[in-house]
Amino acid sequence: MRSNKPHVERVVDIAHQAGERCMDYYQTSLSVSLKSDDSPVTLADQAAHDLIESALASQGLPVVSEEGQHGSQAERYWLVDPLDGTRSFIAGSPEFTVNIALIDQGRPVWGVVHAPALKKTWFGGVGHPSQMRGSGQSERIRVSPPQMPLRVMASKNHSNPETQAFITGLGAVDHVAAGSSLKFCYIAQGLADLYPRLGPCCEWDTAAGEAVLIGAGGSVCDFQGNPLAYGKADVLNPHFIASGQRDPRDYLP
Repeated sequence: MRSNKPHVERVVDIAHQAGERCMDYYQTSLSVSLKSDDSPVTLADQAAHDLIESALASQGLPVVSEEGQHGSQAERYWLVDPLDGTRSFIAGSPEFTVNIALIDQGRPVWGVVHAPALKKTWFGGVGHPSQMRGSGQSERIRVSPPQMPLRVMASKNHSNPETQAFITGLGAVDHVAAGSSLKFCYIAQGLADLYPRLGPCCEWDTAAGEAVLIGAGGSVCDFQGNPLAYGKADVLNPHFIASGQRDPRDYLP
């Protein structure tokens, strides 16, 4: 049986290098372009993409990136969001990340989420307990039992009436707002309980964060109770729920 484990330190280092590229542009005056779906893109996105794509070539697997090739016929490939949370980045917020995930047979089996402005990195996956690395040594992270009231993650930039209605249906909650893939990471650390997403996002937005959450004991399901699938012809994710220790299917309406 083949191992799902990538060269962990090498890929974590690649994420850090890409983060340094992003920081070269952080809180500077930079031009912003709009892609066909009206999402913003900057020189930082492209610079981080170029570095990651080149560096991952040594790992011998195809690379699928938001800023590069979309889709792969391979069973195993890297799925990359070189700058997740571009809107936060443009606004000068530190809540943006570099995401690199290893996809195997349609599922994320390992991932790294690096937040360069926060100087924090999360990594882990299936069979590889997740860790958080700050300024010191790496520490093992784990999801926690749900608290009362529930600590519910909500997107800072992508809230909508459907999401608000779902959260209202949960009863009394504590709202925990965060940008980018940090929402998955905070649940993985036991700092939040639930992240419902009832709006558009793509496979590269979720793969690395989902892997980290899985490695910390959490899970994700769509609103039919199924795991998210990766490598689809359509890169958009269905609506989903990410949860800590409690099964996310328990929260389905």
